[in-house]
Amino acid sequence: MPMERQKVIAIAGMPGAGKAIVSKVASSRGIPVLVCGDVVREETKKRGLAPTPENTGKVMLAIRQEEGPSVVAERLLPKIESLAAPLVIVEGVRSMDEVNALRRNHNVVIVAVHSSPETRYERLVARGRSDDPKSWEEFAERDVRELGVGIGNVIALAQQMLINEGSAEGLNAAAEIVLSKATQE
Repeated sequence: MPMERQKVIAIAGMPGAGKAIVSKVASSRGIPVLVCGDVVREETKKRGLAPTPENTGKVMLAIRQEEGPSVVAERLLPKIESLAAPLVIVEGVRSMDEVNALRRNHNVVIVAVHSSPETRYERLVARGRSDDPKSWEEFAERDVRELGVGIGNVIALAQQMLINEGSAEGLNAAAEIVLSKATQE
């Protein structure tokens, strides 16, 4: 009897929307989480570059140009398949090319997390990761870059949309409902 295809929940959202909160809820339920941004950060490090917003942005675009628009998902496929889990979260999907690469071998459900630009900017400044923007201009530049890769299409075609303008607790509760439904389907 053939093995049933793994289900992948592809979490999409602009930087600072709250994707990691949804991933933490999944992780707390024992669902493995793979992060697309880690692929870019690893490649940035491999190229000997500091993990600044400018460098990670350039590397994100460069690897897509060098290896194709689905490169990040392609690099995650072996990791997904090595997990003996019926459900895997892939956080940070940025294009329909990536979604389609995942769909070749897996049942994919897209969950989008949305927050306003002002809310996202405040969160990113507070988070203070090395690749987070240090100014509104850097933030706006990053948004344009992300939209240029095709993230808006993924968000628009999501089967589930979580609006995250309130507290982390509110998003946690909404994520619990979405993940409960996904694990029962």
